Amino acid sequence: MAISLSVVVLLAVILVVLLRGKSLKAGPALVAVLFGFFLASSGMAPSIQRFLNSIADSISSIKF
Repeated sequence: MAISLSVVVLLAVILVVLLRGKSLKAGPALVAVLFGFFLASSGMAPSIQRFLNSIADSISSIKF
């Protein structure tokens, strides 16, 4: 849960920066948000979540 919340906050910040910097218009941003919303409710959501969790686990296991 903490990882997915962090990703959501990070992506929201990036989206706001792109919108304010006029790099991304409101229309395409809305399409991207709606795509993410509907993708999350699709059958692919568990596979995507497992993939993101495995990436997060791999990054957290790196020892410096």
